[in-house]
Amino acid sequence: MTDSENRPTNNLSSKLNHLFASMTPAGRGSYSVEEVAREITASGVPISGSYIWLLRKGQRDNPTLRHLEGLARFFGVPPTYFFDDEVTQAVNSELALLRALRDTHVQKIALRTVGLSERSLHSIGEVIERVRELEGIDQDPAGPPAPL
Repeated sequence: MTDSENRPTNNLSSKLNHLFASMTPAGRGSYSVEEVAREITASGVPISGSYIWLLRKGQRDNPTLRHLEGLARFFGVPPTYFFDDEVTQAVNSELALLRALRDTHVQKIALRTVGLSERSLHSIGEVIERVRELEGIDQDPAGPPAPL
């Protein structure tokens, strides 16, 4: 599983880095490894920022189940995110949708569609797909277009 849109491959470091890149606090950049370590430790699972850094760099790749559960809980994903590629793919699709919904331009467009008829929504969906084709964007980042 790879793609050019910053989605992880099958290894732990890529998946963890993807979570750091995707799950950012509102109004600022990514969490630091020290912030994540403090929160996980405060939840009862001792872990250091340097250990998380080693995991992110791929220099450690066999963390304990407790550490993976702590990381998963912090980022709000199921622990199977790190083991099951189907779960990883499903979660990454949800993360892509959340990233898109954070975009104020996307929010404005979505809000402007409230109250439109089913037929109008379908037409807007078709226009968006055509513009994506013209710009060379193959597919909606959240998956194939659903019928509106």
